[in-house]
Amino acid sequence: MEKRKIGVPFFEIGPKSYLYGDDILALAQAADAASAKYDVDIIFTCPVVDIRRVAEATSHIHVFAPHMDPIYPGRGLADTLPESLVAAGAAGVMLNHVEKPLAFDVLAETIKRADEVGLVSIVCADSMADASKIAALNPDIVVAEPSELIGTGISVGPEYVKAATECVKSVNPEILVLTAAGIANGQDVYNTIIAGADATGSSSGVAKAPDRAAMVDEMIAAVRKAWDERHN
Repeated sequence: MEKRKIGVPFFEIGPKSYLYGDDILALAQAADAASAKYDVDIIFTCPVVDIRRVAEATSHIHVFAPHMDPIYPGRGLADTLPESLVAAGAAGVMLNHVEKPLAFDVLAETIKRADEVGLVSIVCADSMADASKIAALNPDIVVAEPSELIGTGISVGPEYVKAATECVKSVNPEILVLTAAGIANGQDVYNTIIAGADATGSSSGVAKAPDRAAMVDEMIAAVRKAWDERHN
């Protein structure tokens, strides 16, 4: 199966376990509308149980799973089978988040399984050393995200954005680099994209906003504005 192409700039929304049920669907539909409005690709990292529902109710966003296991059809009670994610409508999978870390050998095998079934792999790294090592595994996207800033509302500075991007692309220039952690509003998004990132993203900044749809619109508008300014 051919992988979905993720265009730049792009944005990742990961509601984690802040939301569930109808709230997940409403957020996904808000993201779908913003993606169409601003012509910005959005990865929506969805709870596994909601993947099919979200995929069937949207047409612009890329629905990603938050994790999977490097297993093959057969035994594996309560594991997440890669083929099942594809069947549910997932376009990709997030791996090695600080809240769901993987041993390096397991990560390598899981990226391989993603390639086999046609899932785009987005892999988290919480240090420059990790980013370089992970880039050698040739995932599609590396998330350079200092774990100590996740959920704090304190975003990375332009020096980190530039260094992380160069760190990954020096290993493989084809890998897309998402720089995040602590993205709380449109200004944080703008600052990250204008500094040179291919993408950024937010979890709690969106999920805990008083008006989640308005925050999504604000952040995606900022992606578009910063990217256009960088390239004009």
